[in-house]
Amino acid sequence: MRLTSYTDYSIRVLLYLNIHDNQLSTIQDIAEAYGISKNHLMKIIYNLGKLGYIETIRGRNGGIRLAKSPSEINIGKLVRETEEDFNIVECFSKDHNTCPITSICTLKGVLNQAMFAFLKVLDDYTLEDIAKNKIKLRALFDQHTDEK
Repeated sequence: MRLTSYTDYSIRVLLYLNIHDNQLSTIQDIAEAYGISKNHLMKIIYNLGKLGYIETIRGRNGGIRLAKSPSEINIGKLVRETEEDFNIVECFSKDHNTCPITSICTLKGVLNQAMFAFLKVLDDYTLEDIAKNKIKLRALFDQHTDEK
Protein backbone atom coordinates (compact mmCIF):
# COMPACT_ATOMS: atom_id res chain seq x y z
CA MET A 1 0.00 0.00 0.00
CA ARG A 2 1.23 3.45 -0.77
CA LEU A 3 -0.07 6.68 0.68
CA THR A 4 -0.53 9.71 -1.51
CA SER A 5 1.64 12.76 -0.97
CA TYR A 6 -1.55 14.53 0.17
CA THR A 7 -1.85 12.18 3.16
CA ASP A 8 1.89 12.25 3.80
CA TYR A 9 1.89 16.06 3.87
CA SER A 10 -1.21 16.11 6.07
CA ILE A 11 0.60 14.00 8.65
CA ARG A 12 3.70 16.17 8.34
CA VAL A 13 1.69 19.36 8.91
CA LEU A 14 0.16 17.96 12.09
CA LEU A 15 3.55 16.71 13.26
CA TYR A 16 5.07 20.15 12.69
CA LEU A 17 2.28 21.87 14.59
CA ASN A 18 2.56 19.36 17.42
CA ILE A 19 6.27 19.86 17.96
CA HIS A 20 5.78 23.63 18.02
CA ASP A 21 3.64 23.33 21.16
CA ASN A 22 0.52 25.30 20.36
CA GLN A 23 2.47 28.23 18.90
CA LEU A 24 0.93 29.75 15.82
CA SER A 25 2.73 28.66 12.66
CA THR A 26 2.30 29.85 9.11
CA ILE A 27 1.92 27.88 5.93
CA GLN A 28 5.19 29.47 4.82
CA ASP A 29 6.95 28.11 7.95
CA ILE A 30 5.77 24.59 7.20
CA ALA A 31 6.49 24.84 3.47
CA GLU A 32 10.06 25.92 4.17
CA ALA A 33 10.59 23.31 6.89
CA TYR A 34 9.68 20.45 4.56
CA GLY A 35 10.55 21.94 1.18
CA ILE A 36 6.94 21.59 0.05
CA SER A 37 5.01 23.90 -2.27
CA LYS A 38 3.09 26.55 -0.33
CA ASN A 39 0.20 26.31 -2.83
CA HIS A 40 -0.11 22.56 -2.29
CA LEU A 41 -0.04 23.04 1.48
CA MET A 42 -2.84 25.61 1.32
CA LYS A 43 -5.26 22.91 0.10
CA ILE A 44 -4.10 20.54 2.81
CA ILE A 45 -4.40 23.18 5.56
CA TYR A 46 -7.90 24.04 4.38
CA ASN A 47 -8.96 20.39 4.50
CA LEU A 48 -7.36 19.75 7.90
CA GLY A 49 -9.30 22.75 9.20
CA LYS A 50 -12.56 21.41 7.75
CA LEU A 51 -11.86 18.03 9.37
CA GLY A 52 -11.30 19.72 12.75
CA TYR A 53 -7.61 18.88 13.16
CA ILE A 54 -6.34 22.45 13.06
CA GLU A 55 -7.65 25.90 13.77
CA THR A 56 -6.83 28.91 11.68
CA ILE A 57 -6.40 32.35 13.22
CA ARG A 58 -6.74 35.08 10.62
CA GLY A 59 -5.18 38.49 10.68
CA ARG A 60 -1.77 40.10 10.93
CA ASN A 61 -0.57 37.93 13.80
CA GLY A 62 -2.50 34.88 12.68
CA GLY A 63 -1.47 31.39 11.82
CA ILE A 64 -2.46 27.81 12.42
CA ARG A 65 -2.23 25.39 15.33
CA LEU A 66 -3.66 22.08 16.40
CA ALA A 67 -7.34 22.15 17.32
CA LYS A 68 -7.11 18.88 19.23
CA SER A 69 -4.74 17.31 21.68
CA PRO A 70 -2.12 15.15 19.90
CA SER A 71 -3.42 12.16 21.86
CA GLU A 72 -6.84 12.66 20.22
CA ILE A 73 -5.52 12.59 16.66
CA ASN A 74 -5.59 9.00 15.44
CA ILE A 75 -3.30 8.29 12.50
CA GLY A 76 -5.53 5.57 11.02
CA LYS A 77 -8.56 7.86 11.04
CA LEU A 78 -6.54 10.68 9.49
CA VAL A 79 -5.33 8.39 6.69
CA ARG A 80 -8.90 7.25 5.98
CA GLU A 81 -10.03 10.89 5.82
CA THR A 82 -7.25 12.11 3.54
CA GLU A 83 -6.86 9.23 1.08
CA GLU A 84 -9.14 9.44 -1.94
CA ASP A 85 -9.62 5.70 -2.23
CA PHE A 86 -8.09 2.42 -1.22
CA ASN A 87 -8.24 0.77 -4.63
CA ILE A 88 -4.80 -0.78 -4.38
CA VAL A 89 -5.52 -2.94 -7.42
CA GLU A 90 -7.88 -2.51 -10.34
CA CYS A 91 -10.44 -5.05 -9.12
CA PHE A 92 -11.14 -2.95 -5.99
CA SER A 93 -12.77 -0.33 -8.22
CA LYS A 94 -16.38 -0.96 -9.17
CA ASP A 95 -16.17 1.63 -11.96
CA HIS A 96 -12.83 0.74 -13.56
CA ASN A 97 -12.45 -3.00 -13.10
CA THR A 98 -11.77 -4.78 -16.38
CA CYS A 99 -10.04 -7.84 -14.94
CA PRO A 100 -11.65 -10.96 -16.44
CA ILE A 101 -10.93 -13.22 -13.43
CA THR A 102 -12.40 -11.00 -10.70
CA SER A 103 -15.36 -13.29 -10.04
CA ILE A 104 -13.15 -16.22 -9.03
CA CYS A 105 -9.88 -14.54 -8.02
CA THR A 106 -8.77 -15.08 -4.42
CA LEU A 107 -6.00 -12.47 -4.56
CA LYS A 108 -8.51 -9.66 -4.04
CA GLY A 109 -9.45 -11.10 -0.65
CA VAL A 110 -5.82 -11.46 0.37
CA LEU A 111 -5.02 -7.88 -0.64
CA ASN A 112 -8.13 -6.60 1.11
CA GLN A 113 -7.07 -8.39 4.29
CA ALA A 114 -3.58 -6.87 3.99
CA MET A 115 -5.02 -3.38 3.51
CA PHE A 116 -7.18 -3.72 6.62
CA ALA A 117 -4.15 -4.96 8.59
CA PHE A 118 -2.19 -1.91 7.41
CA LEU A 119 -4.95 0.43 8.57
CA LYS A 120 -5.33 -1.48 11.85
CA VAL A 121 -1.69 -0.81 12.69
CA LEU A 122 -2.19 2.89 11.97
CA ASP A 123 -5.29 2.84 14.20
CA ASP A 124 -3.02 1.92 17.12
CA TYR A 125 -1.10 5.22 16.90
CA THR A 126 -1.84 8.86 17.63
CA LEU A 127 0.00 12.02 16.73
CA GLU A 128 1.38 11.99 20.25
CA ASP A 129 2.85 8.52 19.67
CA ILE A 130 4.65 9.47 16.47
CA ALA A 131 6.11 12.60 18.06
CA LYS A 132 7.75 10.94 21.06
CA ASN A 133 11.08 12.31 19.81
CA LYS A 134 9.65 15.84 19.84
CA ILE A 135 12.82 17.52 21.12
CA LYS A 136 14.98 15.97 18.40
CA LEU A 137 12.43 16.83 15.71
CA ARG A 138 12.27 20.43 16.89
CA ALA A 139 16.08 20.63 16.86
CA LEU A 140 16.14 19.42 13.24
CA PHE A 141 13.59 22.03 12.18
CA ASP A 142 15.48 24.76 14.04
CA GLN A 143 18.77 23.65 12.46
CA HIS A 144 17.18 23.66 9.01
CA THR A 145 15.83 27.19 9.61
CA ASP A 146 19.20 28.46 10.87
CA GLU A 147 20.96 27.20 7.74
CA LYS A 148 18.83 29.45 5.53
